[in-house]
Amino acid sequence: MIGAMLSEAWLAMGANRLRTFLTMLGMMIGVGAVILILAIGKGAQFLVDQSIASMGSNLFIVLSGSSTSGGIRMGLGATPTLTLGDAQAIAELPGISAVAPNAPGTAQLVYGSNNWSTQVIGTTPSYLDVRDWELSAGYPFSDSDVRSATRVALLGQTVVKNLFGDEDPVGKTIRIKKSPYQVVGVLTLKGQSLDGRDQDDSVLIPVTTAQRKLFGSQFQGTVRLIMAQATSAEDMPVAERSINLLLRQRHRLQGVTENDFTVRNLTALANTAAETTRVMSVMLGAIASISLLVGGIGIMNIMLVSVTERTREIGIRIAIGARQRDILLQFLLEAITLSIVGCLVGVGLGIGGAVLVNQITQTAVVITMSSVAMAFMVAAAVGVFFGFYPARKAAHMEPIEALRYQ
Repeated sequence: MIGAMLSEAWLAMGANRLRTFLTMLGMMIGVGAVILILAIGKGAQFLVDQSIASMGSNLFIVLSGSSTSGGIRMGLGATPTLTLGDAQAIAELPGISAVAPNAPGTAQLVYGSNNWSTQVIGTTPSYLDVRDWELSAGYPFSDSDVRSATRVALLGQTVVKNLFGDEDPVGKTIRIKKSPYQVVGVLTLKGQSLDGRDQDDSVLIPVTTAQRKLFGSQFQGTVRLIMAQATSAEDMPVAERSINLLLRQRHRLQGVTENDFTVRNLTALANTAAETTRVMSVMLGAIASISLLVGGIGIMNIMLVSVTERTREIGIRIAIGARQRDILLQFLLEAITLSIVGCLVGVGLGIGGAVLVNQITQTAVVITMSSVAMAFMVAAAVGVFFGFYPARKAAHMEPIEALRYQ
């Protein structure tokens, strides 16, 4: 019986092809818009998640203090209040899995006829653990290199590309500020950070080498910042309080004296950015869904016209024994068919549009089965909701009045 009704619904739609197409057009555009916008939103969320993952997990950044000179307030990191001893003490706290002090600076690198200006980070082997950063070639420098202030370096992919091209850099010697450094390893690709900085445009060297032989330091043993990794996300609040208490004790800060350092929960900031992206994606999807509502109103309008045109047919059906639920089901199936066919075409338009956007703008798009399924279910629900009133109107016609209708 359902099959026969579907066949009749298809014939009724085929009798007025242009009107049927225009009715489905709203649904096509609505479903296509929902899938396209959700794909772009998911793509943006994917990029943010990638950036968060590239930073490392459960991270704190401890920045040294600011200073005031002649009424001019300097920014964070201007005063060298953090030391290698602070980093070692933080590493011994419960809830902390790895700690890496940082002494960053900018320097000119030279290899053969090529040169490149980049960020050089003086740090310890733990930096790779804190940042969840692996090597694509070679080996990391060791704690003995830190103790001996050895001139060794790990290169990021951008530095390798600009200095060496296709040549293997491991074992080669580069010059940093005219001093020779042996390349012992190459870092894997990281990509951009949340602020758009190229993380691969950097070089890692032992922190003691940076302090004593490259950048120098007015206060021996000081670092600009310390990166610390908590053992888990659940341990982060306790670990943050422990870091603050430890550094206040080590820096002899009493009572209401302000901290001469700043602890930032990098993971919390990153998660806030990710949550903002998710909310924007949902909002854009909701806005696009309004077009589905417009498409549903179009279906109801056409179905009301169809009921009016087929009044005598309805009267004849009732007169020869059709029940109200049969008439209701007949017109409801027509509305659902219009909705689902329009939805299927809209899915194709949405996926094609997402691929086209990716090809033209190189914007990341992520098409998920959940978004397609959601658009499909919403379209079917719209067909039922907006088709029910015309179907009910048809089912409740008086047969005598329907047969008199001209």
